[in-house]
Amino acid sequence: MTDINMHSIPEASEGQTFVPAQEPAKRAARTLAPIGKVIEISGGGARLEIEGARLRELASDADPSVAMSGQVGSQIKLQAGKRWILANVRTLRVEDAGGNMIVAEIDFLGEGDECTTTGKLVDFKRGITGYPIPGDKVFPVEGDDLKQMFAAHERAHIEIGTVYPTKDVRGALYIDAMLGKHFALLGSTGTGKSTSAALIMHRICEMAPEGHIVMIDPHGEYSAAFKGYGELFNVDNLAMPYWLMNFEEHCEVILTSSGADRQADADILAKCLLAARTRNRVAEGLTKLTVDSPVPYLMSDLTNAISNEMGLLNKATDTAPFMRLKSKLDELKSDPRYSFMFSGMLVADSMAGFIGKIFRMPANGKPISIVDVSGVPSDITSVVVAVLSRLVFDYAIWSRSEVQKPVLLVCEEAHRYVPADKTSGGQAARKILERIAKEGRKYGVSLGLITQRPSDLAEGVLSQCGTIIAMRLNNERDQAFVKSAMPEGARGFLDVIPALRNRECIVCGEGVSIPIRVAFDDLERDRRPASSDPLFSELWRQSGDEEAMIGRVIKRWRSQSG
Repeated sequence: MTDINMHSIPEASEGQTFVPAQEPAKRAARTLAPIGKVIEISGGGARLEIEGARLRELASDADPSVAMSGQVGSQIKLQAGKRWILANVRTLRVEDAGGNMIVAEIDFLGEGDECTTTGKLVDFKRGITGYPIPGDKVFPVEGDDLKQMFAAHERAHIEIGTVYPTKDVRGALYIDAMLGKHFALLGSTGTGKSTSAALIMHRICEMAPEGHIVMIDPHGEYSAAFKGYGELFNVDNLAMPYWLMNFEEHCEVILTSSGADRQADADILAKCLLAARTRNRVAEGLTKLTVDSPVPYLMSDLTNAISNEMGLLNKATDTAPFMRLKSKLDELKSDPRYSFMFSGMLVADSMAGFIGKIFRMPANGKPISIVDVSGVPSDITSVVVAVLSRLVFDYAIWSRSEVQKPVLLVCEEAHRYVPADKTSGGQAARKILERIAKEGRKYGVSLGLITQRPSDLAEGVLSQCGTIIAMRLNNERDQAFVKSAMPEGARGFLDVIPALRNRECIVCGEGVSIPIRVAFDDLERDRRPASSDPLFSELWRQSGDEEAMIGRVIKRWRSQSG
């Protein structure tokens, strides 16, 4: 392939208008020669012919952006008239036996104007308004080009790391776009997902000290990361009143039967629960009191209502449903594991105080609530998540006439609560999180999903997330699932997901101007979650105090306290 002279002027073919070249002096700042040309155009990308010798020359360039140009996952730019079109390289293949002719498939990212004095890229915007034509030249991307592409300008943003392969171009997330249309952080175990999540949350808290963030923490990892920076809640201080549950959540906790028996139990529970709510003075004057209304009631009133209904029966054989309900209620009241929710101390109307402390209203400089559910009994964990999620959504709906206070709900291990399997338990949590994903942005509720198994998420939930932050995913099924949720132009970019290093990610969607590969910043040790892997090689060489340690563990085990 002959060298392409960047100042040569092709002859105008018949029917074309000849456009004279700019004066050479105006382009003196551009010193890099082209690497190839366009040979085919499609709607979202193009096919290029690239000189293999030029790519090998560029690999030793001092500018890492130039050195990477033309390689898979890197960016190149196309000259089309007085515009620069930026594109991402998806595939490369050799076209001749000597390896000097390379054909590349690219996806268009955006475009910018050509500065009349330097020839450089300026005023970059996502998307393209016009296409190049076959024969247009292809150039390597320089560091200054990437700074133009990834510049956050005046939009509210947080910086999370450095754009690959540069060392000084900062990767930014546009907060309003990311939170306004939900986001998901995905990555296999051991890729630094929890630390990266903590970094993003810390950056948001620093930018918005009066924000309102609720984070569901299923493993107790994030308390260490936000000690002093947020409010921490667990079974010892959560004090979530049982009467905040709606009827469906009551059924998940109280009903133990299945099939036809379950429906019979549910009918009795609905009637008795409404009677118990009616007895509270908060219900006085409410004309639309329902079984779902968040009105306090006494557990004893519910038990008495069940006993009264049972006393109206004519046959003793019909008492089984009532006995099942009473037995489960007695268990909830007596088992200390459930005291954070079913304590007799939680009968007062504390709804305003509970919402204020969990939603951080006012935030007082600590805008995030970490709700550690690791100590919650496993059979009601999904109900606790469902109640917290529904309170966020219901508050947003009923506060529409007030000054808007958007709330961000972050759900770690999201595949537990929004599973693809519709037959699994915890349907209340699944339903409300799916509803938030679909409708939350209308009411100022933002959803952040963090998971290591995106393919186990309910279908459609991930596609509702406008911003995807994908770390390395080792499972092919997960990779395919993420790609299917991406806009067409970003799917080729996601091909590099299996090759990402720890604490690197691909960010696509509304939160960034174009898809980017970012190396996350290091996070201070006192801001990291307690999620580091044990070092077997060191810990298994240490000995001492085993007997006393076992005794302390058993004591905490039996007392069910940390």
